Amino acid sequence: MSTPAVSHAGARQGRLLTLWTPEDKQFWEREGEAVAKLNLWISVPALFLAFAIWQVWSVVAVNLPALGFKYSTNQLFWLAAAPALSGATLRIFYSFMVPVFGGRRWTALSTASLLIPAIGIGVAVQDNTTSYPTMLILALLCGLGGGNFSSSMANISFFFPKERKGSALGVNAGLGNLGVSVVQFLSPLVITAGIFGIFGGEAQTIVKNGEHTQVWAQNAAFIWVPWIAIASIAAWFGMHDIADAKASFAAQAAIFKRKHNWLMCVLYLGTFGSFIGFAAGFPLLIKSQFPDVNPLAYAWLGPLVGAVIRPFGGWLSDKVGGGVVTFWNFIVMALAVLGVLYFLPKGAGGYALPFGPQEGSFGGFFVMFLMLFLTTGIGNGSTFRMIPVIFLTQKLNELRGNDDAAKAQAIKDGNTEGAAAVGFAGALGAYGGFFIPKSYGSSIAATGGPEFALWMFAVFYTLCIVITWWYYARKNAEMPC
Repeated sequence: MSTPAVSHAGARQGRLLTLWTPEDKQFWEREGEAVAKLNLWISVPALFLAFAIWQVWSVVAVNLPALGFKYSTNQLFWLAAAPALSGATLRIFYSFMVPVFGGRRWTALSTASLLIPAIGIGVAVQDNTTSYPTMLILALLCGLGGGNFSSSMANISFFFPKERKGSALGVNAGLGNLGVSVVQFLSPLVITAGIFGIFGGEAQTIVKNGEHTQVWAQNAAFIWVPWIAIASIAAWFGMHDIADAKASFAAQAAIFKRKHNWLMCVLYLGTFGSFIGFAAGFPLLIKSQFPDVNPLAYAWLGPLVGAVIRPFGGWLSDKVGGGVVTFWNFIVMALAVLGVLYFLPKGAGGYALPFGPQEGSFGGFFVMFLMLFLTTGIGNGSTFRMIPVIFLTQKLNELRGNDDAAKAQAIKDGNTEGAAAVGFAGALGAYGGFFIPKSYGSSIAATGGPEFALWMFAVFYTLCIVITWWYYARKNAEMPC
């Protein structure tokens, strides 16, 4: 389809883009690519901060006992898992916000909302008499960061043409996912000094290796406050809203009648759900299975690997097809889970492999988990490349006739549904951040070890292999992509 040339000024009204046709190569080369990249590179740090706030409890919860908080182990598990529960639920609503409010407005406001849990946690951890319900509320409020992912990905998907969506979404999500790793790496460092002076509150005293040490636990939350403010302002003044992206909830709700929406939700639960769930539960799993190992020295490396490789998953899928990449990726994930089971200490739970080192091997366990994080990252990129392509292809296949107006409407509808599906899949996938840590805890409580939970993961990945092969990867598949 060819779009008549429109001047750069005539295509805008302030921060509103009244003309946006990225599938038109002339428009894309003339002005579309520069605008799309500007919005992408403002979106990335905003999403990075959202992930940092979402996962800050994976570190804070580990340190609370040393600060004098009298919470049980089960309560600490809940604090680590609660942000994923609320974040996944908020994602369902955030999925549909961009076409209703506009990507610029929603990005700025949703990023600014992260100030609430960041400041709240910084204040609460300074007083070890803070009640558990207060801490649980603050943990649930961190879900505001989790919700941002769905709206951010839906927004960026509108800006790029079909052949660039995988790479663009991979960059946005991959660099955004780095917030998980950075918060786990940076938090133990920033709490060691009073970097905010009189504005940061008093130090707390903890006993470590028999020695009294001063820490500023509030810094793990306060360190993000100025950056959140800057990112919110940058989004408000630097990003754009797209007039053609405006759509009612009813128009977006068409995805609930689409079979491929639900199938891709399952696949994304297997990739991103695994990434965020493994990230949230990795420190506690290391601590429970290898007590002599400092979990915070290693846990951040897993999310780092998964985040850095995600753009490669999107790029590779643009080249060879998302279905093919996703299919082989799930095979490797299932094998990596078996590797984790092999290297775990052999407990009395009855679900361990009958072979492997009796005392376990942390080195082998860690390498297998790095492989899992690597494949979750690649799969995150490949599945998110698949979704917008599936919905755009579906709409174009439904076309009767070949006039420009009908084709333009099909592209608009396909992009709208694809963006909504990207957000909704992100919402359901995020529940993995709750179920994986809780499944570890439930498996340990019921059987004495995490092996049963890991076997269930392997079974689920096998289901994902079958779905991907049948619908997307085999010869004559229903929707090759």
